[in-house]
Amino acid sequence: MVLNAWVRQVRSLTVGSCGLLLAILGVAGPALGQARTAERVAGKPQFRAGAFASNITPPLGEPIVGNFEIPLATHIHDELHARCLVLDDGKTRLAFAICDNVGIPREVFDAAKKLVQETTGIPGDHILMSATHSHSATSARGKNAVVADKELAAYQQFLVRRIADGIRQAANNLAPAQIGWGAVDVPSQVFNRRWHLKPGTPNPNPFGGEDKVKMNPGSGAATLLEPAGPTDPQVSFLSLRTPDGRPIALLANYSLHYVGGVPFGHVSADYFAVFADRMQQLLKADRLEPPFVGIMSNGTSGDVNNINFRTKGAPKAPYQKMREVADEVAAAVFKGHQSIVFHDWVELGAAQRELTLGVRKPTEAQRDYALKVLAKPADAKPTGPHERAYADRVLLLNESPSEVKVLLQTFRLGDLGIAAIPFEVFTESGLEIKQKSPFKSSFTIELANGSYGYLPTPRHHALGGYETWMGTNKVEVEASEKIVKTLLDLFVGLKNSGTSSTQ
Repeated sequence: MVLNAWVRQVRSLTVGSCGLLLAILGVAGPALGQARTAERVAGKPQFRAGAFASNITPPLGEPIVGNFEIPLATHIHDELHARCLVLDDGKTRLAFAICDNVGIPREVFDAAKKLVQETTGIPGDHILMSATHSHSATSARGKNAVVADKELAAYQQFLVRRIADGIRQAANNLAPAQIGWGAVDVPSQVFNRRWHLKPGTPNPNPFGGEDKVKMNPGSGAATLLEPAGPTDPQVSFLSLRTPDGRPIALLANYSLHYVGGVPFGHVSADYFAVFADRMQQLLKADRLEPPFVGIMSNGTSGDVNNINFRTKGAPKAPYQKMREVADEVAAAVFKGHQSIVFHDWVELGAAQRELTLGVRKPTEAQRDYALKVLAKPADAKPTGPHERAYADRVLLLNESPSEVKVLLQTFRLGDLGIAAIPFEVFTESGLEIKQKSPFKSSFTIELANGSYGYLPTPRHHALGGYETWMGTNKVEVEASEKIVKTLLDLFVGLKNSGTSSTQ
């Protein structure tokens, strides 16, 4: 009785001051035991993993972004989460937080990383945070994507705390684990949304000119010629389980923009959350302690969505299509999951680099055109789509700094490589990274560590279309090539060094 009372008192002290003593006594609680970084089995470092889903649902009445119409939230269909995963190989810890949001600026993620490092000791350069790009979530964006806000808004501050708490809880849940990964193809749910049109088809842009391709040209339209780019059908996934087979988490990656089909004013995490729930069901991981966490991250999907433009699709009930997509993707992942090899230990590593990119600036003629558009009466017939909105965006870029620093990351999990890019990335860039990566398997998480708009390749810039419009795209035309080169350099460094590094 006296000893038990004394142990309870000691447990209230810091891990550093009492962890060794409690370990000697054999009475350390789970949190303290999990915090030890030198656990060994048979003389080898022990691999551990922990997961947690942190609720980031906004209050009703906040604006929902992702489209040109911005309704206020009137109903929460399903809660939003930051789905978090922490991995530990005995010497290195990595953390992931995949957040149900359309895009989160770097300053929010940086503040959350700082809090994580202060509370868990996980270095900020070992933490990947990203948004899923759900179009039915409250905005966390700032006023200008290339300028960091000096003060965070209320929801941004809420996100900082909840994301950091999620990773902290995942670290609390660290337990001995096995790790495995694999990939399956699901080509039926991804379609390139940029199309060449038949010669002579009008295709105006907001700047008084004509584009060579059109985004979302309409299903079954007679003017369609061919898609302007490829798709990536691969669903990559990473699975964690305890040595006795209890599922801990599954992190997947698919290059699908989002699905939608959400009623006006509804808040939803889109198919990303439906997939997570379905994986829990398929893996028989419901009501576990700690809870299983399914995670779907967004791959390189800047020019890909779920609409088959070759045919007219039948109308769907709200939320029906995202369930259909999630069910098919989850079923394919579950099937592939049956044959993956689990490892008792793999080496972890991380490398990151800041890259300075030029901010796009309008020419004098483009500025003049924007001013003429804004000078028109509000009810005047437009000459191009969304021309007033893009006139404002052109002038905003004109007033913005000439450069922006973006954060690029790479991670090593054994012979699996993960890249992280803070843009909506075209599939061609993602495929190039997979093809040239020095790791046997690789995938890219987009909208990671920031949200700076679309990232077309130079080839697509020449074609025009929504994703290339000034204001939708905010950085230099060559940005995608510089980013891919930087990530491949970081991958090679990780592969060759076998250790984590920051550059």
